[in-house]
Amino acid sequence: MHVVLLEPEIAPNTGNVARLCAATRTTLHLIEPLGFRLDDRRLRRAGMDYWQHVDWHRWPGWSAFTASLPAAARCWFIEQGGPRPYAEVAFAADDYLVFGRETAGLPAALLEAHRPRWLHIPMFHPDARSLNLANCVAVVVYEALRQQGFPGQTGGP
Repeated sequence: MHVVLLEPEIAPNTGNVARLCAATRTTLHLIEPLGFRLDDRRLRRAGMDYWQHVDWHRWPGWSAFTASLPAAARCWFIEQGGPRPYAEVAFAADDYLVFGRETAGLPAALLEAHRPRWLHIPMFHPDARSLNLANCVAVVVYEALRQQGFPGQTGGP
């Protein structure tokens, strides 16, 4: 699996996502501009000592990232307002899960251009605007891994 953070803004969220990626052996892609420096102590603290175990890549922008994708790559765009819930699709091991900025989400033009792969995470309170980025990533990554039978799992029963 691949987690893609498009222009993340908050260092601790990205650090938490990095820790999740290390624990799940999921590749992390950070697409600039970033709202923090990579030597930010909050980023390091949230990622704890897991950074050395993260397979991660930094991209100067969306076009550089997409130019690197294999021809058959499937990107799933997770953002409120999507036509389907994330749990209604069948994820594959080499899929890319794309998440946007904490304050603005993914750009509307990008979502409309990829409407068939635009997914949402259901929320149940009418006043809830969004969930924390790191929580969203965890929810979708673990659903994708569950669908695949948790390949490579090392702990647990």
